[in-house]
Amino acid sequence: MSNAPPLHARIEAMLDGESASDIECRQKLIERLKLCDDVVTAIVALQTMADMSFAEAGLHLGHLQREDIDSPTQRLPTPLAREHRATPDPSLRLGHDPHDGRSEQIRTLRTELLLRHEHRDQANIMAVLSPCAAEGRSQLAAELAIAFAQLGRPTLLVDADLRHPRQHRLFDVVDTRGLSQALSLGQPPAMQPIAGLPSLSLLTAGPLPPNPLELLSDRTFEALVGQWRERYEFVIVDTPAVGRYADGLAVATIIGRVLSLSRAGHTSYRDTRDMLRRLAATQSRLLGAVINRF
Repeated sequence: MSNAPPLHARIEAMLDGESASDIECRQKLIERLKLCDDVVTAIVALQTMADMSFAEAGLHLGHLQREDIDSPTQRLPTPLAREHRATPDPSLRLGHDPHDGRSEQIRTLRTELLLRHEHRDQANIMAVLSPCAAEGRSQLAAELAIAFAQLGRPTLLVDADLRHPRQHRLFDVVDTRGLSQALSLGQPPAMQPIAGLPSLSLLTAGPLPPNPLELLSDRTFEALVGQWRERYEFVIVDTPAVGRYADGLAVATIIGRVLSLSRAGHTSYRDTRDMLRRLAATQSRLLGAVINRF
């Protein structure tokens, strides 16, 4: 016979100091949804690690659905959860200081991209590509997403860099569920709300898969992109370095519109030329080329 303490005792030991309302919410969810011990233990582990509520951790892991929590016929006591919203990193200056010089440059780029949007009745969707690492690709994608969201229109930022994802770091969120599960397991994409930017949603990369190129070349990704075109006015997709991986080319083929990036004093002419040559085979439209000078 096992000498392990009962589940509720183990949970209380892990969540020392949990408020009475949080305890009540957790207990009601476990009872109503008949969550098994393994699921409860996994949720509590993430709750402890990421300083979330039980409900928020369950949503992140996919064991709970929003309707499980917000059902009007089975409303849970409040407060349900500590609000765990993604927050722009201080390096994303546009999210903190609209008068900063870089913020103005990003808004200027936003205006140029708006003028180059050929189908006003369709979502303005684009992939950000660059030849090498450390060129500021993820930073630019995040800044553009913030800029479009500040127009008050539905905007989605997608981290399709399933090699070395960075968007979860730029927005200070736990990357436990994201694009990789949506593609490999068929799970609904876990969109993250952004504090101070109600029009912006973030889809992080999720756990790194063993076959990122295959996932991004699959019809499942194409179907997701089709959904995003219908639900958002602006979609910005971050990608891995084209010089090292073909993932960005697969994304460009499906997205059909690309913004190219290079870094002054870092990106060689040969690397940029090779990327543009390979990009031509995707038949995607090149919206423009940005030179990063940080």
